[in-house]
Amino acid sequence: MTQQSITAQQPSAPAAQAAQAVQKQHTVGELMRSPGVMAKVQDVLGSEKVAAGFISSVISIANGNKELRKADPMTVVGAAMVAATLQLPVVPTIGLAYIVPYKGQAQFQIGYKGLIELAERSGQFKNIIDEVVYEGQLVRRNKFTGEYVFDEDARTSDKVIGYMARFDLINGFSKTIYWSIEEVKAHAMKFSQAFKNGWTCPWKTDFDAMARKTVLKALFSKYAPKSIQMQSAITYDQATVKTTADIAAGSEPVSIDAFEVEYVDNPEGGAITGDAPEAQKQASEAMDKAAKAMAAATGKGAAKESIDPETGEVVTGSKK
Repeated sequence: MTQQSITAQQPSAPAAQAAQAVQKQHTVGELMRSPGVMAKVQDVLGSEKVAAGFISSVISIANGNKELRKADPMTVVGAAMVAATLQLPVVPTIGLAYIVPYKGQAQFQIGYKGLIELAERSGQFKNIIDEVVYEGQLVRRNKFTGEYVFDEDARTSDKVIGYMARFDLINGFSKTIYWSIEEVKAHAMKFSQAFKNGWTCPWKTDFDAMARKTVLKALFSKYAPKSIQMQSAITYDQATVKTTADIAAGSEPVSIDAFEVEYVDNPEGGAITGDAPEAQKQASEAMDKAAKAMAAATGKGAAKESIDPETGEVVTGSKK
């Protein structure tokens, strides 16, 4: 899989300045409640009530975080739009997806629980495991054959030596990978400027969760069958998503295609295949179609995981 950086298309200076001036007049609340954004969120979530709950949770998160209050509102909305289209709540305590501030902008980040959620939706996985590995628990490792033996009861101390992830598919295929803690830290140093410079970031505040997510993402990216939503999540993960357009002025449903993607904390860019801008466009179009299909299925009485309008949590239910 080729890693490329998706860079924002630069509008002309006057146009960019004019758009920026317009954007500064709008808060996250005003943008999230604008007709175009509300129509889009309702379109992909399939319910006015669920959409209203999601929008309220985004506004609450943005207003409740000092750094997000300083961030470009358009990037907060961009991250929220990606989460909505993936049908993942951004409530931090749930751990499926996050809106993370960085240098005056907001990033969309998927959690390791969110990766598992998207994998399970595909219906192809029989079992998914990701665990912290403590000293003594790694009995045997052969990275050339891909064979690993772990013993939960062989733990000799509380020292973390690495992280493992494994999946078993319904068709019988299985794969396990293991990264030592040194390999994880080297990855974080390479792909996160915030971690490298010692700034406050998820790598600093919850290293284990980020490590588990990184190893699981590596496993899914390389070996697992990837649904449309999984491909999109990998494309947009740790990306700043924004637009120079005045989305508050429009009444038509906002398209993810109207947003530009930039990896501001990742000098290597996102892990995607093919031409970067085209891959983003294909991912967003496919993600929209998948989300609409799920919403349509819900309307016909199919069981579906949706976002609780009061708590922002994912619930499973069936519409009559």
